[in-house]
Amino acid sequence: MTLEAFADTIIPGEKRHPHDHAVAGVSTGGGAVASGALELLRHPAGGLADSLDGLAMMLNGHTQQYAGEHGLALSEDLPPFVALPFADRTALVAQLTAVDHPEKALWVGMALFSNMAFDSAAHLSTPDALRDGHPGLLAIGYSAPDADGAWRFPRFSYGRALADIHPNTTPTGSPA
Repeated sequence: MTLEAFADTIIPGEKRHPHDHAVAGVSTGGGAVASGALELLRHPAGGLADSLDGLAMMLNGHTQQYAGEHGLALSEDLPPFVALPFADRTALVAQLTAVDHPEKALWVGMALFSNMAFDSAAHLSTPDALRDGHPGLLAIGYSAPDADGAWRFPRFSYGRALADIHPNTTPTGSPA
């Protein structure tokens, strides 16, 4: 729950159910959590999977310190970071990712994984993610591939071709 709440602080989404405490519900549509932030964090290729329990404990420790400094009473039924109101979650994450925070690299890394889950679905096959309605890819307007699974773009994004196709380019678009 703690790591989901962190991911939701980076890219908020709507609650998955009425009693969802990790997702604050300050936004409509799916955010980082619905986009698979935890799955991406747990992926062995990311290098953080073995550290997640420790990171959650550290975040909850920072939360207890933050709550004490701000006179906040936290629910004992929830992990401390999950118990924070959304505005306080964002304030704490801003402190943890500040230039002068000694753990900045850890928390910025966690934030980057939350972003990657949302805006690139790095842990999923792109065609599968689109087929399954990945909220981040849909929110940024990622187009589905053609029926044969290839992406083609009939219009240039800048309204004009930026370069001629190299004469040795194969029909599949690979350089020869």
